[in-house]
Amino acid sequence: MIGTPRLRMNRLCPPIRAARRLLLCVAVVVLLLAASNSGGGIEQRRDTTRTRAEVESLIENVGRTPPDWYGSTPLNYPRTLDLSWPKPSGPWNTRKHVPHYMFSVINENPRRWKEGARFMHHVLSVNRDDPEVHQKAFDQLGHCYHDLLGDWARAAFWWRKLDKYHMNNFLGLADCYWKLGSKEMAASLLRRIRTDSTRYGSAIKLWSDMGELDDALRLAETSARAGNPSGAYIGAGDACRKHSRYSQAIAYYRKVLAMPMTYTRINGKNQKNPILERNKQRAQTAIDNIKTFETLDLNRIPDGIYTGASLAYVADLAVAVTVQNGRITSVRITEHKDKQYFSALTDTPNQIIEKQGLRGVDATTSATITSEAIINATAKALTSSPK
Repeated sequence: MIGTPRLRMNRLCPPIRAARRLLLCVAVVVLLLAASNSGGGIEQRRDTTRTRAEVESLIENVGRTPPDWYGSTPLNYPRTLDLSWPKPSGPWNTRKHVPHYMFSVINENPRRWKEGARFMHHVLSVNRDDPEVHQKAFDQLGHCYHDLLGDWARAAFWWRKLDKYHMNNFLGLADCYWKLGSKEMAASLLRRIRTDSTRYGSAIKLWSDMGELDDALRLAETSARAGNPSGAYIGAGDACRKHSRYSQAIAYYRKVLAMPMTYTRINGKNQKNPILERNKQRAQTAIDNIKTFETLDLNRIPDGIYTGASLAYVADLAVAVTVQNGRITSVRITEHKDKQYFSALTDTPNQIIEKQGLRGVDATTSATITSEAIINATAKALTSSPK
């Protein structure tokens, strides 16, 4: 039985107290109904606004209950896995090490994402008295519900439990709060992130998604000075492009291109820094496609199927875009080799169709490279000849 918060109503007459209690119960029921979609979470994209109290109530009430699919999802994992979760040693082994299993078996197979969350709950239950495993399991449950299942309330519930161990995932939590409908709560956490040390400017991206371009660019400049110019400037370029500041976006992308290539030791050999190399490739592709973002007019595009490709994480990702009567009716991924793409393959095409273009399309959190490849491939497709 889900409890409701006690209110101070001592001075109210009984009928008013009863009415207040009824309204509170109705509010909780409405919030829980909002949390019941096909994935057992809440809405897949932010399309509503909630107060802090509503978000807190949603997280607590939804987080303490199992998703609607939980009972019908089998507990399916190799019994050879070491559930005590020691630090992996030796070669990569998905039948022995929990993190290897989650990364290579669960993350790469959408049909098993619910099984992954179910498995993490099991790991937590068999290690009730092991705080070290608790920390890892809480973080993985946050990942499962946020990155794989789009269940923001449950992701926030589990990530907030890291506070007990003086750990945090401010960026993940801030994204949950934003998706749940509280810009205030998201901004409060983001302000605690002084520099963005992520590969592709994820904190910068979230400020931009929230409509705060100035905050995004301030964080980008601070992060560049702090030692992450590649991630900061690519994030700043993407933020400016999202807000239709195209000349500014090009200026930031050119800063990435102007950076001298660095090298790192990989398998005993000096090789190009893969993150910087990828950001340079992304920057050049973005510049090449920026005019499409700026001038796209679907009314001038004849009906037909248009194809295009752009570099993703592993190799080129190809799309087929269908245009009918001046509208994008389909964006289909026809080829890709990425494995850690999470919801990008469905989320990004859906946004392009919903927005009827490329402006304002958000790259999928935690799958930025795949998502940006879909956006850029679509831009190339819409400037090509129909097939």
